[in-house]
Amino acid sequence: MPSFASIAERMADLLPGEQEWIRRLVAEWQVVADLAFADLVAWLPTTTGSFVAAALCRPGTGSTIYHEDVVGMVAGSGQQADFREVLDTGVIRRHHDPRWHGSFGVREEVIPVVMKGKAVGVVTRHGNIGVLRNPSRLETNYVELADELVGMIARGEFPPASAPSGSARHMPRVGDGILRLNTQGQVLFASPNALSAFHRAGVIADLGGALLVEVLADCVHGPGHVDETLPVVAMGRAPWISEIELGGVSMVLRSVPLTNRGNRTGALVLCRDVTDLRRSEMELMTKDATIREIHHRVKNNLQEVSALLRMQARRSSIPEVKTALGDAIRRVSTIATVHETLSQTIAQSVDFDSVFGRTLRLAADAASTGIPVHTVQEGSFGDVPGDDATVLAIVLTELVTNAVEHGLAPAGGGTVWIKAQRDGDALAVTIADNGVGMPAGGTGTVEGLGTQIVRTFATGELRGSITWQPRPGGGTRATVTAKLRQAGNGEARHN
Repeated sequence: MPSFASIAERMADLLPGEQEWIRRLVAEWQVVADLAFADLVAWLPTTTGSFVAAALCRPGTGSTIYHEDVVGMVAGSGQQADFREVLDTGVIRRHHDPRWHGSFGVREEVIPVVMKGKAVGVVTRHGNIGVLRNPSRLETNYVELADELVGMIARGEFPPASAPSGSARHMPRVGDGILRLNTQGQVLFASPNALSAFHRAGVIADLGGALLVEVLADCVHGPGHVDETLPVVAMGRAPWISEIELGGVSMVLRSVPLTNRGNRTGALVLCRDVTDLRRSEMELMTKDATIREIHHRVKNNLQEVSALLRMQARRSSIPEVKTALGDAIRRVSTIATVHETLSQTIAQSVDFDSVFGRTLRLAADAASTGIPVHTVQEGSFGDVPGDDATVLAIVLTELVTNAVEHGLAPAGGGTVWIKAQRDGDALAVTIADNGVGMPAGGTGTVEGLGTQIVRTFATGELRGSITWQPRPGGGTRATVTAKLRQAGNGEARHN
């Protein structure tokens, strides 16, 4: 199924600004569909004279007549004649006789999408008239507001050009509650859900006929923060979004000014009680801060352990003990580096290129004991989940240290290459050196502690493998494969 973007790009007659205008309309038209209890379809003209459906919007307040997606469909010959007439005249065309879709009738309307006086496409409005009854006051106000917005589309006044770009979090919807204001900001109509939201916020008085901005001002007590855009939104003077806290209730307000040829005729204000959402966000922020603090404390504790081991190493006169303690210090420092990175972000993954870049040079310098060692890093590790990052850092640090100590040191120096290849959750890392090469019998019949750590972590914690091979041209090459976890998930991802 083609996307709106792919269809719009094929419309050779549409300029980039006109495509962007239609994209903005599609991003904002859910409020029109919900108020009209109708499906909306955007049709774009092609160079051959036909029209293609570029976007579909179903109402969230009623049933749809389009159970299948129509995006990419070419309009029929009868529809194309109507669309061409509307595109040429810029006048809304209403079909008084319903068209039948199965067992129910649908009243259709063709609306020109106007930008700066030019019709660049059409929108069809399909309202189900299968149920014959007297509409309620809510339905009447909904449809009247929808008609005003439709007229604004046909005059190039919706979506408002001054509306802030980007989508706001927890954007109010029609079903959450609406207020209809006149030009002075008085409430002409408040939906039941809007009244309930204001009652929860402590507004008991009847909103009908009241100035919304005064109602909100009377309810704001204390020195708490008040969004500076609130008065403008409450008056319906600008297409902005504001948030206010009343009586412990957090409410988001969105204003949609209603205009007719540049003259303001009123406003539609959508409201949404987001108290539970804000409370959940606060709980998440608290948990994130706690996790960061834990990582920070772990890092500090590990640094203290490293300091104690370093003091013990300096006091020891036995070379084997000093070497073993030095290896322990390096491993603890590697773990501390990962926790330091985790303590600086709310994410449960780390940029491993940054982490390994810091530990690589330290490991090579610590193991070189004065010999010239050059390190070359290729490829990218990408983001690695925290659970895997610590283990992976230890494994790679051990391999680099081993390459320097047992490969390059006897040869008087050389180069260590680290190459990372990432494909989704599959990671392969090659550590190669141009040193003296592998000893007879491979990695040895009796493995040292470093080799045991590498093999155990690679096959167990990283769910992969580790192999050693002679490097063509001299030296040794070790290859580690790993299947990384998803961030925030303790289990590996399986396709």
